[in-house]
Amino acid sequence: MKKFRKVLDGLTTSSPVNPGGSPACGSAAGTPSAAPTPREIEIQETLMSEHFQICKTVRHGFPYQPTALAFDPVQKILAVGSRSGGVRLLGRPGVDCHCQHESGAAVLQLQFLINEGALVTACADDTLHLWNLRQRRPAILHSLKFNRERITFCHLPFQSKWLYVGTERGNTHIVNIESFVLSGYVIMWNKAIELSTKTHPGPVVHLSDSPKDEGKLLIGFESGTIVMWDLRAKRADFRIYYDEAIHSVSWHHEGRQFMCSHSDGSLSMWNMRNTAKPFQVTFPHGKTQRDGRKESCKPILKVEYKTSRNSEAFVVFSGGLSYDKAGRRPTLTIMHGKAITVLEMDYPIVDFLVLCDTPYLNEVQEPYAVVVLLEKDFVVVDLTQSNFPIFENPYPMDIHESPVTCTAYFADCPPDIIPVLYSIGAKHKKTGYSHKEWPVSGGTWTVGSQTYPEIIVTGHADGSIKFWDATAITLQMLYKLKTSKVFEKPKSGDVGRSGELVEEDPYAVQMISWCPQSRIFCVVGISAHVILYRFSKHDANTTITSLEVRLQCEMEDVISPSDTENTPCFSDPSGLSPQPQPPSPRSNTPDSARDSIPCLKVKDRMIRMPPGYQAELVVQLLWIDGEPPQQITSLDLNSAYGLLALGNCNGLAVVDYLQKTVLLCMNTLELYGSADPFQRLTRSPRKNRQSTSGLTELSDNQVSLDLERSKSPTSVKGPGRKLSLPTDLKTDLESRENSFSRSRSSSVSSIDRETKEAVTTLQFMESYGRKSDTLPTPCLWVGTSLGLVLIIPMSIPTDEQERQEDPVTVAPTGTVLMLKGSILRFGFLDCGGALIHNPYEVWRDQQVPDDPDRPRKRKLVNFSPSSSQEASGDGHLAVVCSERQAKVFFMPSQACLYVHNITESSFVLRADVVSVCNSVCLACFCANGHIMTLSLPSLRPLLDVAYLPLTDMRIARTFCFTNGGQALYLCSPTEIQRITYSQEMCDNLQEMLGELFTPIETPEAQNRGFLKGFFSGNAQTFDREELFGEAAAGKASRSLAQHIPGQGGMEGMKAAAGGVVGELARARIALDERGQRLGELEERTALMMTSAETFSKHAHELMLKCKDKKWYQF
Repeated sequence: MKKFRKVLDGLTTSSPVNPGGSPACGSAAGTPSAAPTPREIEIQETLMSEHFQICKTVRHGFPYQPTALAFDPVQKILAVGSRSGGVRLLGRPGVDCHCQHESGAAVLQLQFLINEGALVTACADDTLHLWNLRQRRPAILHSLKFNRERITFCHLPFQSKWLYVGTERGNTHIVNIESFVLSGYVIMWNKAIELSTKTHPGPVVHLSDSPKDEGKLLIGFESGTIVMWDLRAKRADFRIYYDEAIHSVSWHHEGRQFMCSHSDGSLSMWNMRNTAKPFQVTFPHGKTQRDGRKESCKPILKVEYKTSRNSEAFVVFSGGLSYDKAGRRPTLTIMHGKAITVLEMDYPIVDFLVLCDTPYLNEVQEPYAVVVLLEKDFVVVDLTQSNFPIFENPYPMDIHESPVTCTAYFADCPPDIIPVLYSIGAKHKKTGYSHKEWPVSGGTWTVGSQTYPEIIVTGHADGSIKFWDATAITLQMLYKLKTSKVFEKPKSGDVGRSGELVEEDPYAVQMISWCPQSRIFCVVGISAHVILYRFSKHDANTTITSLEVRLQCEMEDVISPSDTENTPCFSDPSGLSPQPQPPSPRSNTPDSARDSIPCLKVKDRMIRMPPGYQAELVVQLLWIDGEPPQQITSLDLNSAYGLLALGNCNGLAVVDYLQKTVLLCMNTLELYGSADPFQRLTRSPRKNRQSTSGLTELSDNQVSLDLERSKSPTSVKGPGRKLSLPTDLKTDLESRENSFSRSRSSSVSSIDRETKEAVTTLQFMESYGRKSDTLPTPCLWVGTSLGLVLIIPMSIPTDEQERQEDPVTVAPTGTVLMLKGSILRFGFLDCGGALIHNPYEVWRDQQVPDDPDRPRKRKLVNFSPSSSQEASGDGHLAVVCSERQAKVFFMPSQACLYVHNITESSFVLRADVVSVCNSVCLACFCANGHIMTLSLPSLRPLLDVAYLPLTDMRIARTFCFTNGGQALYLCSPTEIQRITYSQEMCDNLQEMLGELFTPIETPEAQNRGFLKGFFSGNAQTFDREELFGEAAAGKASRSLAQHIPGQGGMEGMKAAAGGVVGELARARIALDERGQRLGELEERTALMMTSAETFSKHAHELMLKCKDKKWYQF
């Protein structure tokens, strides 16, 4: 434990600060503080660097750009591979694990070692990997890199240790999965086909052993050639040459026939007794035309042929539709007897698997479900019911239903909020799902001991909001809110007033502000609107109040301190209320004629609102003289005050949502009064016409990253060009470096005419607006993109009746603090170093009628009005973080206690004051990918880790910290990655994660019976070791493939001592010992050969010497 003592004399221990009270560290106006302040402040900081560590916890959402699918029918675990080299392992809800190949190569194929707790992945860099799934965080045990051939297909027979690998050259290699080395047994393509064949058969697209005889391997080549290879005899049993290319092959369980899918949309059935031609060829979706020919169809990319005891066989395939049906959605076809069912999918099908009861291919399969992997979705179809319903997906696979535009993370929420949201959201769930249990039910998971309520909120491009229960590293959707229902739909042929503003997503969510205690929720939309919602358990019929605000900057004169001598103080809110607006023109109105109209039209009639969040107020910024409103860059809401503040690059507006009035509407320069630290020219909006979208280009130097973070991820259209978002921050970083150096240069006496000073952050708090204040009062802290902080005190009536009737007084005082870079975050600590929470109102249901005898009153928490003498007058600490540095000020004296320059070469994207390990710290995420934590209040660096090597605008917009040492960001357009920066959570992560492997006995093979086996030809078994082992097949060429030992880790080796991983580890050791013995054997063999040659030489000489002698001459 470290103790800090600080004398409040204007000095700092972190870096020197000018004691003279210059604008760099204190107030630019005002008199010395007369408030009683302690001569000495003692704060005990308990956080140390050993309390922090960066670690990924869990990934939620649909795997981005999926490529492969596999299922373990005994363990009931599903694996999904992706184009970026990721592998997602799914079991019962809570069992969800993400693995990543370091190479980042796309996953081509997945093969489970069924019921062994291991997985083989084949990647696009022609490498095979063996993953150990017997530990909570799977790790690679072995890798095998092919150097001269490209992998196209893999097949691992059940309960076999030999993996068949087909290549692009048409060869088939065999890998021992215990030692992960190649066997000397190779099936060369020129041996598989007839010598008379003049053309290459193409890559291997299918490998499977015959259910009837494991010693027979069926090899399918892309060109249409099929070979049944006898592994023992090392020759082909038969060869099939078909005219159409082959995409997949599927066996009947008895091994007497198989089915192929082809590129012309046909299915061919082949009998093992006669392979000269198929005994059946069908075009499931091809109709016969008038001339007798079949209409051309799309390829059938995959087919599965599964038998059932009590019904006819199932044939399931994807593709095969006729080409004439343009625009038809992708389909999965289920043929059951004569019935054909076509299931249309929302997205293209990547792969599918038919789930069966038995892992044995030579038994009746009894299919019960089909897992369909789509490009952007994941569907499981129930085959046991005739209408083929789908299962309700327990995983959060629909995060990307509409593109995510912003996120918020709330840890340690009120315990009652999750059940309430779930009960409301459950009423709107879809119906018609299968009543059976979710079939992917493997693994085990239990809720950890250290859990607390967590909620993630996502905003989307279509204006929807989703609330997710994120407790205990799971994710489950609670409630969905559609903000677009507040507005009128544009009529057909009339794109509405927002047509030029945002063509594609006029309702896209930019920011959200939520008070879980009062359950008041605010949404900022891309069309420069704010919607305020209240929560109710009852439905209501009500009208939505609409307020329209003009935020503009029209002054043309040079501003100097002498120009504005009096600080504006607004006590009459009616003077700032918007005037009645003219009717909104139609979309064909020219820009120059657009004035005093909002971008969207709010519904002005009585609306029935269901239980849940109900819109109460909409605040919209207006077009001004043909200029569209600039997008809102900052927002804050305080339920205790009943106030809402919003800002953009033109200025600030404060709204009283209880009285439905606008209290303050001023441009940024007017807020400073005489305290403006710069002499500058303000531009008229007509001089520098902005894009209507507000998604300004990255070269627009002074726009803060909060503005950038709030952009919609979709393209937007301005009145002259269409802007699409960049993919990285390099240009932005360079331009901001330039703007920073220009705007901070000491030689510049006035700010550039093009400068826009955006309001980048806002926060209501009990604070001190002036140095002379002795008691805290409600204040609004305002941070701008030029690094300036303004404190605006307010006078709010304390009596509930007066609060509803009397005006709230807002009085900008001119108090200014300065930092380097755009202001990102405020935080407030008491004199003991504890976090001061915002005042709030306890939730009450507005739709419940009041009892006349017991009228309900507003219950406020942490609200200490200025009239109360019980309020603490000891002062507090204000933490201010900008893109470049952090400062801690003591209020009300405004003395700068600590300064820390966070970064010089980059800039901070996100900063939050968070609670960790019963203490408080400042957490920062920088554009160069670094995550940092600083102690409070001393701003000592505790953690600095280069977490992300590269970053992009998606991560910049969605990265957020929360209490408990957690954070999240959108790692892909469809996935949320949660991380922790707490050492304690890293230590406890193992018990929080689910177990992928559960010890289960492998089901026994069915007894086929003597007669059935006699007449059907009982399945023959053979010893693959005799064929593929080194003793029989020899060694493979070393140049063909390279073995790479994996980094399995000690935990995995201990966990797998009795399983396949232990066997593999022992096999590796035995292999090393065997290699040493082989080396010694080679040396002994060489000596024996030399000795034999010497003996042969001497014997030959003796023979020549004695060959002419008679027997009696010896």
